[in-house]
Amino acid sequence: MTTCPVLSPEPADALTSSPLGQLRRLVVTADSTQVVITGRVSSYYLKQMAQETVRPVLGARTLLNRVEVNPELT
Repeated sequence: MTTCPVLSPEPADALTSSPLGQLRRLVVTADSTQVVITGRVSSYYLKQMAQETVRPVLGARTLLNRVEVNPELT
């Protein structure tokens, strides 16, 4: 009996479906070894939320959180 592999959601999908608007605007690039999040948010809390939102779909890839915090953003 053969089974189809289960494909995990893409990391970008995790952020684009977020209820937090600033997370939906972040850019996610991914390849077979790493996932990189870039962009700007208004707080360190949102930077951490972006990271934790993507973490469940990483698999064996490493995560680079290059999100900048700019408190002047709204």
